[in-house]
Amino acid sequence: MSTVPDGTTTSGKLNGSAIFNDSPLGRPMKPAFESTLDERDWLKFRLAQAFRIFGNLGYNEGVAGHITVRDPVKPDCFWVNPFGMHFCLIQPSDLLLVDHEGKILEESGPRRILNTAAYMIHSSIHVARRDVLCAAHTHSIHGKAFSTLGIHLDMLCQDTCAFYDDHALYNQFKGVVLDLEEGKRIAEALGNKKAAILQNHGLLVATDSIEATVFFFIALEKACQVQLLADAAAAGKGRTTVKISREEAHATYTTNGSLEAGWFQGLPQFELLEAQERRSYGPAE
Repeated sequence: MSTVPDGTTTSGKLNGSAIFNDSPLGRPMKPAFESTLDERDWLKFRLAQAFRIFGNLGYNEGVAGHITVRDPVKPDCFWVNPFGMHFCLIQPSDLLLVDHEGKILEESGPRRILNTAAYMIHSSIHVARRDVLCAAHTHSIHGKAFSTLGIHLDMLCQDTCAFYDDHALYNQFKGVVLDLEEGKRIAEALGNKKAAILQNHGLLVATDSIEATVFFFIALEKACQVQLLADAAAAGKGRTTVKISREEAHATYTTNGSLEAGWFQGLPQFELLEAQERRSYGPAE
């Protein structure tokens, strides 16, 4: 991870591995845009890709689950999936633009049905955390199973250390989030961290890029799976798992837990999707 990029922007062709043109030593670099409208087009394309990545990983559960992205043209609004559409089907033109009052704006796609829980949770996060560009919440299998324990993650392996002292636990499950106060409580529990385990519910990740949110959500789901497996195996042997020390966990976190590290590690997911779909970004997608 010593080659994680520093976030410098440049111009060039946008693709699943961000921008390679004009970048030193072929290192990917974050895109720059001539206007906020251009940035909006790119973010909508990228968000739709994120949904299809999640769909391919089986993170959908009926109509539950949502990812949002703050709009660069109207920063007090966010883009979200239309209620009831399978993640794998979502395209940029399907996305809804929603303000913090829950109003669906005219820039939205034709299927103008908003998931109330998506609005309640994500609006509260985007209001409370101006640093958050993208937030994701789904009812993924292992995250959902782990959430029933009502505990934080143990630092069991290198990858889990990406969440050392950087994930919260929300333990006030009150059913489907249909109340704005519940959304605010979830945002308060998240605090300044990048991830939260919602007890008896699922996982939540919020970062400053779509790529980092996608990567850390996948990593959090896997961390939950690892702990479930490790705890079960240890119990079967009459043992307990070996935890990483606080010092080593923190040192590891500084390498693989930063938002830049998440952005960089998220890129291969988008590159793979584009290779599978044979489709990359073009203006006005």
